[in-house]
Formats: sequence, structure tokens, C-alpha cells
Amino acid sequence: MICRVSKLMVVPKYQLVVCFDDGKMVLYDVEEDIDTISSYRPLKTVLGLFQQAQLDESRTCIWWNDQIDLPSDTIYEYGTELLPAR
Repeated sequence: MICRVSKLMVVPKYQLVVCFDDGKMVLYDVEEDIDTISSYRPLKTVLGLFQQAQLDESRTCIWWNDQIDLPSDTIYEYGTELLPAR
């Protein structure tokens, strides 16, 4: 299954709220990746870089620059599912 992102929101504390075409919405904590993957460290050390998250044209990847990207299937699988407000 290809996990296509329908909406991306950057939220405080290095987190993303990501909505997918199938209706699933998750909170993904990028801080864990920043702490363990050296290429992600600029997301903390370069002022304002994290807030510049963008969705690629295919809607299957979130990226910040040529060296830092995050596949949508990783977010889909490892993000914490958010339930709709009632």
C-alpha cells in the first residue's frame, strides 16, 4: 500500500501531525530520529529548519532539504494514531 499524505502540520517539540488519504491521522515524533540519525541533527541545530517541512510532489515523502527526508510509510507505521474529536 502506498501511503499518500493529504495534510501536513508542523507542531511544537519536533513533531508532525500527518493526515493520510485513507483518513488515518498520526502524530509523529521526529525528535527520536534527530537523536539517533546524524543526518537529521540539523533539524535541531539550524534555526527554523524544522518548521520548513514540505510534502513532495508524489505526497509520499516529507522533506526539509536534499539530505533530510522522511518516507510517508514510516510515519504511517510508527506514528501515534490520533482519534477524531467527538
